[in-house]
Amino acid sequence: MIEAVGLTKRYGAKTAVYNLSFQVRPGAVTGFLGPNGSGKSTTMRMILGLDNPTAGQVTIGGYPYRRLPNAPRQVGALLDAKAVHGGRHARNHLLCLAQLSGIPARRVDEVLGVVGLQDVAKKRSKGFSLGMGQRLGIAAALLGDPQVLLFDEPVNGLDPEGILWVRNLMKSLAAEGRTVFVSSHLMSEMALTAEHFIIVGRGRLIADMSGSELTAMTEPVSVRVRSPHASQLRDLLAGDATDIVIRGHDLFDVVGVDADEIGARAWSANLQLQELTPARASLEDVFMDLTKDAVDYDGVTDSRDGTHELENSR
Repeated sequence: MIEAVGLTKRYGAKTAVYNLSFQVRPGAVTGFLGPNGSGKSTTMRMILGLDNPTAGQVTIGGYPYRRLPNAPRQVGALLDAKAVHGGRHARNHLLCLAQLSGIPARRVDEVLGVVGLQDVAKKRSKGFSLGMGQRLGIAAALLGDPQVLLFDEPVNGLDPEGILWVRNLMKSLAAEGRTVFVSSHLMSEMALTAEHFIIVGRGRLIADMSGSELTAMTEPVSVRVRSPHASQLRDLLAGDATDIVIRGHDLFDVVGVDADEIGARAWSANLQLQELTPARASLEDVFMDLTKDAVDYDGVTDSRDGTHELENSR
């Protein structure tokens, strides 16, 4: 388990992380989310002992990273896939890491197979695509067969097949009882991968909860109604609905009247219902709402030509 308590990091007058407390528990993929500049990378660096906190502490299994015996065999991380000597073959890169940590050489070939790079094991990494570099970085993280794994933007540069592979890998690692902490900007992907979310903005904790808890924070945004009596139902609801959008001859969306009330009115009027589905905001909608005051730059419409320009939201 990873635990941060009052974690703070200042660089001169700039506070990158402030009084951040959270736990990342084993057995589930935890998504680490926040706008650019929210302190995610700084937090991960402090977890791995690469930066010292100004205040507070962060531990892995109860110990700071630097005090873990043979830390590379207990913790694996992908922070920067480009941090590889470009002149080395992929296998030699992993072999050097294995030798430094006392990991058997056979493990190198195992992880190359896991990430699908066995056929390019003897090619120099400088010729790798961005996606291949990500796979090599993931292989390095898996090298020690660690119980704790941190990944910063692991699907960067991967094609759809590669993204699906990473998603399934993260889930399988968590299912084995490992602690999996994943930072990403792809909200749609995180919604499919993570079970728990830690959201930060400007270095402060905004939310620490499950995906279902996050989406439950919002009221249903609309109700989808399907009925052979659609026009009659619309007439019944028109006085109270704030918006009715016709989707087809028997299908429409209602805003302003909840599903229970629609069902009750349909029953009272003896009108058949074939579908009555409340639609909630997506995880991306919730994220955007929670972090709207924590972004450094927003797009605004240029009234002259309809294009967008950036303005500092501070």
